[in-house]
Amino acid sequence: MTALAAQAHRVLGLKRPHRSFFESLIRTLIIACTALAIVLSSISICDGYWLLDDNRLFGLWHFCTITNQSGPQCLRDLSQAHVPGLAIGLGLARTVAAVAVVAAIFGLELLMVSQVCEDIYSRRKWAIGSLLLLVAFILSSGGLLSFVILLRNQVTFVGFTLMFWCEFTASFLFFLNAISGLHINSLSQPGTSQGNSSTPSHPSPSTPNPRTLASTGQYNQNVTSPTCDLHRGLSATVTLKLPS
Repeated sequence: MTALAAQAHRVLGLKRPHRSFFESLIRTLIIACTALAIVLSSISICDGYWLLDDNRLFGLWHFCTITNQSGPQCLRDLSQAHVPGLAIGLGLARTVAAVAVVAAIFGLELLMVSQVCEDIYSRRKWAIGSLLLLVAFILSSGGLLSFVILLRNQVTFVGFTLMFWCEFTASFLFFLNAISGLHINSLSQPGTSQGNSSTPSHPSPSTPNPRTLASTGQYNQNVTSPTCDLHRGLSATVTLKLPS
């Protein structure tokens, strides 16, 4: 029974694909950089203050005015900034940026699951996760562009805050990790082909048809049941143990 179980495990079990050290390192770096991008984007969206123009601070959630006599006075009504379409545009920008973070989280989860639970669907999970990161890049860059277009008259290079550059860095990391993930997934060989390479190249002999053998009179000579083989083995063992 032990030999039969080992043979069944060898035939039915799927061999895990062998990966080089550099491929595993690159995949680990992609996962780590994706997690870093999600953290940066989340902090940037929650803070929301992306542009400073003289004594005015524009954000995704608030509009603030800064004076020397008192601290910043922030308003949730973005129409008070007297910028046409700012309230609707920034509402769309923060919604798109938030959806980008959600897509990136699902992509990161698929990337991690594909590495922890390696099976025949690991490459597909990795590819879907990379595509979700690409979607996150498109959405986050769309949020950045809409913010810049809405405030194009107030935009200066030195006016962008640290939170804006955090979102810009996160968007770039989404793109870099998505392209790298798709590229390394295309270079790696499928697990099924590696599993088949370990099997012998010559075809296994097919089992003869009992009806054909019975019609030719060779069924009892060529086909034996496992019970008969077991009895023969036991008989040979008993014969060898008998004293001469």
